[in-house]
Amino acid sequence: MNISLKHIFPLFVLLTLSLQAEVCPHGALSAAYCDRDGDMLADPPTDPSKLSDPYELVFAYSPVEDPAVYKKAWQDFIVHLSHVTGKQVTFFPFQSNVAEIEAMRIGKLHIAGFNTGSVPKAVTCAGFHPFTMMGKADGSYGYKMEIITYPSSGIHTVKEIRGKTIAFTAPSSNSGFKAPVALLEEKFGLIKERDYHAIFSGKHSNSLLSVANHIYPVATVASSVRKRITKRGLLEGKAITTLYASQSFPTTGFGYAYSLKPALVAKIKEAFQTFEWYKKDGTPSSLLKEFSSSGYTQFIPVDYKNDWQVIRTINKKSHATRRCK
Repeated sequence: MNISLKHIFPLFVLLTLSLQAEVCPHGALSAAYCDRDGDMLADPPTDPSKLSDPYELVFAYSPVEDPAVYKKAWQDFIVHLSHVTGKQVTFFPFQSNVAEIEAMRIGKLHIAGFNTGSVPKAVTCAGFHPFTMMGKADGSYGYKMEIITYPSSGIHTVKEIRGKTIAFTAPSSNSGFKAPVALLEEKFGLIKERDYHAIFSGKHSNSLLSVANHIYPVATVASSVRKRITKRGLLEGKAITTLYASQSFPTTGFGYAYSLKPALVAKIKEAFQTFEWYKKDGTPSSLLKEFSSSGYTQFIPVDYKNDWQVIRTINKKSHATRRCK
């Protein structure tokens, strides 16, 4: 059977174009995403039909404490976000970091704040694009991981934790699990389940109150959450003592789903940039009332590749999985 070049050439072109379309470097991302520019974030879909412009935007904040508390705290920002984007915005109170990541992965969550430790997995597995976080007036930011106990526990140094139970928050938390596990092994030679027993309280507030009430002798928490809990009057300042405080880490990363239309993304960024932490009459916004104990008064830009490098290193040292569903 004779096949002429005029028949072979179109097939060759189609095959070449097909192969080119499939060339998609993933980097550290899930196979569902492309990272052609090497910024470690999922590229927007090249097919315009796959870009999303939802009628209603769903916003969520990392469930570090009772979500009901934060629904009230974010009220003024939600109103501003709705005004800038011209869309209805709903605050959704997720009960776990896993559920929050999954919601973004399947396209049900559009804008979110993920806790420090969850940001890498949200980026890798859900196409999350972090671009800002809360900062102080001078541009500084961050929180510390604290290892805490109660004054009468008999524990005065980190090495005296050996043989005790430590209350961590959740496997996805940086300060509540990943950082302390890595640090305890690297700096103090204490290995989980060999030198101490690990339990999970679920939230930083649970860990703080459990130690304050002598339910657990030791816990690891974020300094920023401890300050907020204390400010609300839920925790006596003298009820706990800090055994160790780490270096500063980036705080909750705020961003959007990779598949949103560029024009909508621009409006979302504008909303964070133009939000007024003080109202026009000089009174503090609901957001400032909640986060002033940490000194935050503005949103500042972040670069995931650089700012979360230390967190990705901790993930590796603490053997935190990056496997996606």
